[in-house]
Amino acid sequence: MLRWSVHLEGGPRRVNHAAVAVGHKVYSFGGYCSGEDYETLRQIDVHVFNTVSLRWMKLPPVRTGGHERACEVPYMRYGHTAVLLDDIIYLWGGRNDTEGACNVLYAFDVNTHRWFTPKISGTVPGARDGHSACVLGKAMYIFGGYEQLADCFSNDIHKLDTTTMVWSLINARGTPARWRDFHSATIIGTKMFVFGGRADRFGPFHSNNEIYCNKIKVFDTETNCWLSTPSTQPLPEGRRSHSAFSYNGELYIFGGYNARLDRHFNDLWKFNPEAFSWNKVEPKGKGPCPRRRQCCCMVGDRIILFGGTSPCPEQGMGDEFNLMDHSDLYILDFSPNLKTLCKIAVIQYSLEQSGLPHDIRWELAAMTTNSNISRPIFSSHG
Repeated sequence: MLRWSVHLEGGPRRVNHAAVAVGHKVYSFGGYCSGEDYETLRQIDVHVFNTVSLRWMKLPPVRTGGHERACEVPYMRYGHTAVLLDDIIYLWGGRNDTEGACNVLYAFDVNTHRWFTPKISGTVPGARDGHSACVLGKAMYIFGGYEQLADCFSNDIHKLDTTTMVWSLINARGTPARWRDFHSATIIGTKMFVFGGRADRFGPFHSNNEIYCNKIKVFDTETNCWLSTPSTQPLPEGRRSHSAFSYNGELYIFGGYNARLDRHFNDLWKFNPEAFSWNKVEPKGKGPCPRRRQCCCMVGDRIILFGGTSPCPEQGMGDEFNLMDHSDLYILDFSPNLKTLCKIAVIQYSLEQSGLPHDIRWELAAMTTNSNISRPIFSSHG
């Protein structure tokens, strides 16, 4: 029984950021907040959410003298990706308004909170943003995105072997997924499931004829082959800048945006790879408003969803340029236990708490006390 169990405000106000779960914490890197300065080069900020205390903290900036030279720390950016392998978070790609896109591989040690740039070799992917990154074994797979130098959408798959630190361009067989950016790619088993994103009707170059594919494309990492897939109904609307994650061998997508429909989404869909079928999921409780460019991270049986951007309430659901950036956080619990359900009831019905054990009252306070690390701001950034 899926249920939205927590809603808190006051976290980092971020759009198009990248985040990864490490144990009971979520590390969030960069992104933008409209109205802030993205022309001055400054190091990327790192926010950490503790899923036990339900509190955010911002890590102090890295001192770049001595061991860590300034180039070892990524500059502030958006449209990048972050993945966890062992105790290292690999951050790749993304762009900012001064430097443009980047293809340097950065590594963040979760134990020491230090950045470094691993020595890499091989066929390094071109600088881009809006790509996807996912992990299988000791390898990171990069797919798609918008390549800066070629000025076009990509449909290449690049693989980084983190045991040798060698990049390779995969010579994929079969009919590839269309050139696209701001899609999702999710590993289930040994296959990569690509959904959504923004493509162009005429091919890899952007001609303002955007299309939003809503068919799943599957890449088999064992055979390096794009598989032919059956058509299925019903299908979610095509979209970009949505979230995707896997749970119990199934793929879930949430939210996103479709410019052709001029519509933001807050729907949740589940895809079963065995049956190759979609079902719309309706969790209990009050979930997020329609949005795009949020982050979702799985911690145990819970999804931590935060940030993103939405149309301002007075603008209706469309209008690319009247957007409001979010500093909120929601928790979607896939199997809430009796204790969680009781806490939700105490909050929902404003029940008396004085007779409850101290630890329960502490947990209730954590579930209802907003963070205070963001400043109120309205946005105008698409």
